[in-house]
Amino acid sequence: MKPVHRRVAIPRAARNLLHNRQHCHSGRSEESGFPVGQRKTIFLPLLWTTSLKYWLLVSATAVLAAATAHAADSATITFSLDFPNSDPAHYTITVSADGHVVYECVARISAESDDTESYKYEFDLTTSDRTRIFDLASQAHYFSGKVDSGNRKLAFTGSKKLTYTNGSQTSTAEYNYSTQPAVQQLTDVFQKMAATLEYGRRLVREHRFQKLALDDELKRMESQARESQLAEISAIQPILQAIVDDSSVINVVRARAQRLIEMGKAIAR
Repeated sequence: MKPVHRRVAIPRAARNLLHNRQHCHSGRSEESGFPVGQRKTIFLPLLWTTSLKYWLLVSATAVLAAATAHAADSATITFSLDFPNSDPAHYTITVSADGHVVYECVARISAESDDTESYKYEFDLTTSDRTRIFDLASQAHYFSGKVDSGNRKLAFTGSKKLTYTNGSQTSTAEYNYSTQPAVQQLTDVFQKMAATLEYGRRLVREHRFQKLALDDELKRMESQARESQLAEISAIQPILQAIVDDSSVINVVRARAQRLIEMGKAIAR
């Protein structure tokens, strides 16, 4: 038996849809017989789905980028020192990823008194100094491993602690002395920074209550600055500037404060 071949007529409208032809004139298409606007709506669900997927992808990428940036911006490095019978006996320095620094301590109000005070001072680091601190923390693996040397024969120089916090991530290391170069450099930076900020604390009190003591204080500060024993002198520029601007302070003291301001600017550059 011979096979029967049947011709099946394909509607012209279907052929037009397969070829995805579009017509810009209004009314009915001469080829399809479908209203042009109606034929175009057949493709709208596909276009809408594609647009939605693209929008969701862009939104998810933006949210992820914002979350990553926020986590980076919220990272902090904190150095603390506890050293009984020293002054101050305790202090902390917290550096944020944006360069903002908070210094807090408990110290004697003067060398002649056993009374203590809580002191807090805030300032902003230069971009280069902030970058250096966070780079050193990275080299030290964010203090996640062993930091203390373990050598008990070394003299006690205060209980030190370095803490890295970034969102839910926190790592802390306590030590008296470390052999890690990055930790040694961080310790040096923070201790020199604390020395500068302690000068600032004492200068504020002496400027207010004991102006005659300013000369000796600034002499010691200038000497240490010349010997590179201080860091971030520019951080206490407002305190030094207040002394420079005070006409009731003797000129030699004001001149010394001005020299320290210039030294701080030179180092910051």
